[in-house]
Amino acid sequence: MNLLIDSLPKKILIDDEEYSIRWDFRVGILYELLMLDEDVEGAEKPLLALRLFYPKIPKNWEMALEAIQWFYRAGESEKASYLKRNNKKQDKIYSFEHDASYIYSAFLEQYGMDLTLEKQLHWWKFRALFQGIREDTTFCKIMGYRSMEISESMEKEQREFYRRMKALYRIPTSKGEEEKLFAIENVLLSGGDLTGLLL
Repeated sequence: MNLLIDSLPKKILIDDEEYSIRWDFRVGILYELLMLDEDVEGAEKPLLALRLFYPKIPKNWEMALEAIQWFYRAGESEKASYLKRNNKKQDKIYSFEHDASYIYSAFLEQYGMDLTLEKQLHWWKFRALFQGIREDTTFCKIMGYRSMEISESMEKEQREFYRRMKALYRIPTSKGEEEKLFAIENVLLSGGDLTGLLL
């Protein structure tokens, strides 16, 4: 599929029957959050994903779930999507949950688009705009801090700065992580010592 020349899909063909899908960007975001939610049992996720995307759930669940994956990747094959990622394991550098205000302000600043007022914005359009967010936005700077590899070749002050930024903007993975992140933020804002918190 080509965003520039093909119609954006709003229906999916499964076993020769067309099924409407919920194609708004909010559904794509909710789907990503669902897949990353460690509090939701793995076996529950497929059913919740089907309910999220389909007003009428197809009988062929396997094809319906494959179609969700295809739609979520904006029509890219799984192989193409995989090749875009670096082979080594990386920490997640953004979160629709924890970075919501930064993403909102990046869209407003760059595109003049208030996402809270968008009635319906196709997930594929949203993805294209999201991928095009400029490096000078606060959101992209934060992603840069999270992905920064700190090396011994850096100046000591530079290493310390990036460690503090990584700690400040770290994405929590659980309730405990969230509480720890809040404590780190308070220590950083008060100029305190992080030693006990970073263990």
